[in-house]
Amino acid sequence: MFERDILTTHHFKLPMGRVLEEVKKYYGRLKLYINGELIDSKTNTVGNAYNPAKDDVIAEVPFSTKDEVKEAVQSAQDAFQKWREVPITTRIQYLFALKSKLEEYSETISKIIVQNHGKTIQEARGDMRRTIENVEAAIAVAYTLYKGEHLDQVSQEVDETVIREPLGVFGIITPFNFPTMVPFWFLPFAIVLGNTVVVKPSEITPVPMDFITRIFDEIKLPRGVVNVVHGAKDVVDEFLTNKLIQGVTFVGSTRVGKYIYENAGKNGKKAIVQAGAKNFVVVMPDADLNKAIPSIVSAFFGNAGQRCLAAANLVAVGNIYDEVKRKFIEASKQLKIGYGLDESVDMGPVVTKDAKKRIIGYIEKGIEEGAKLLLDGRDVKVPEYPNGYFLGPTIFDEVTPEMTIAKEEIFGPVASIIHVRSLDEAIDIINGSNYGNASSIFTTSGYYARKFRREVNAGNIGINIGVAAPMAFFPFGGRKESFFGVLHGQIDSVDFFTDKKVVITRW
Repeated sequence: MFERDILTTHHFKLPMGRVLEEVKKYYGRLKLYINGELIDSKTNTVGNAYNPAKDDVIAEVPFSTKDEVKEAVQSAQDAFQKWREVPITTRIQYLFALKSKLEEYSETISKIIVQNHGKTIQEARGDMRRTIENVEAAIAVAYTLYKGEHLDQVSQEVDETVIREPLGVFGIITPFNFPTMVPFWFLPFAIVLGNTVVVKPSEITPVPMDFITRIFDEIKLPRGVVNVVHGAKDVVDEFLTNKLIQGVTFVGSTRVGKYIYENAGKNGKKAIVQAGAKNFVVVMPDADLNKAIPSIVSAFFGNAGQRCLAAANLVAVGNIYDEVKRKFIEASKQLKIGYGLDESVDMGPVVTKDAKKRIIGYIEKGIEEGAKLLLDGRDVKVPEYPNGYFLGPTIFDEVTPEMTIAKEEIFGPVASIIHVRSLDEAIDIINGSNYGNASSIFTTSGYYARKFRREVNAGNIGINIGVAAPMAFFPFGGRKESFFGVLHGQIDSVDFFTDKKVVITRW
């Protein structure tokens, strides 16, 4: 029943539904946003941003010169001297205005995300909801956690106070997969706490942030508080060496994350580095599969598997193995693949041609190492978009923890099924991974759930939840090679973007 030759790509649902209108076909050459002005870069190095469903160029991306990055950092430093003196209540009002405008333009930005990244419109709308929630959480932080501490009479006629102070300029380095949500894990927290920022969007998906720069103008955010430059490693290196930058934030691969963390440390800068992942979903024999399977399919194939919380290894415990395998495959075959602006589509393309090639390489590696390919998404075709970077859900069986596909981050719609005898064996496999981003368990047993929660070494734990994605008012966990640093994204930002000054007073 599970032979590959009867589970070919023609099983995937492809009929076309209603397609939303694109915001623009072509966005032109993107501009830099420095000191409150949209400026043309003087660079001779220009890349392209693509629509992954069509292989169409939708924008030119100028790779900022070193002098332009320095100018952006200096602009942020100059703005910091004034911005830090703006009353906190006024800074909060700017965030309320930002929240309002993001809600007003949410559908437009969602469509741009689909065009530039390839995810579905429902996923893009979810990204924008989380983007806005981070602004809301930053407002809450300003009213609560930003407040200092005070204790009277620590000694005779002596009082002691802790004051949180902003630090200055921060560099925000963002990944391709969440072009608005991830920068907003940091940006609103940084500025409401009195800092200024220079943002480097991913050179692959920079168009949504380019649109958002217009919002900063509309809310009349003071010049230089937020700056946006485009580019790649050269921009990152300037962030890491520029003496005016106090710290950097990064979300992306472990390889790049290590580089950023090590060099930030060498140069005396703070760093939040959220890195790669290899996430596990454990299904216990007592799991309610009618509820579990939809969550599991979404965990593996949502965002075409291109997220740091995506499930990668499905660990079936005991005698549920055959049933969970069958139902997982059946549900995965029902996913509709196509252009994300088609509201009936369940899964869009992967982000680039190179990403598709790399993912196919992992599939071939799995076959070579002896895993059994049950569902093959390599040759899926979407007739309306023949040039798109489409892959269908791909499922391997008979995977062992030592196989490459079980160990390395693939970042695509590829699932590996591992059969184990006990929860202890499942936990040992999870804890043996180099990564520690997220793991989930499906069970109706409080004992199993508690054991899993306590014994699994991962930063985000899901219990009957496929994707354990923390809300904006919680920290974004991560351990081992999934995280470098002390503080995490989102709510931990209040400690990252401020320093504590202790004042001891005698009158």
